[in-house]
Amino acid sequence: MKNAYDIIKRPVITEQSMEAVADKKYVFMVALDANKIEIKKAVEEIFGVNVAKVNTIRMQGKAKRTGSYPMGNRPAYKKAMVTLTADSKTIEFFEGMV
Repeated sequence: MKNAYDIIKRPVITEQSMEAVADKKYVFMVALDANKIEIKKAVEEIFGVNVAKVNTIRMQGKAKRTGSYPMGNRPAYKKAMVTLTADSKTIEFFEGMV
């Protein structure tokens, strides 16, 4: 059985994701094999909030130049956009970044 901290890897801190914090939408990098139900339970367990909706997107790794013949690839990853319910509290981790 997976731990909640194995499912949620780290938050995604970008301009677009920080603007969505006002609407109670948070973006996380998650494990590639995690599904929406596991992500919802992990966010609720770690942060103590109520999750309304989870959207996921799988991002392919980009090609990376190495300067010599064998061209490398950045790793593929999965993002989850988590929307909280209207009556839920906010996630304090993102408070100082907005």
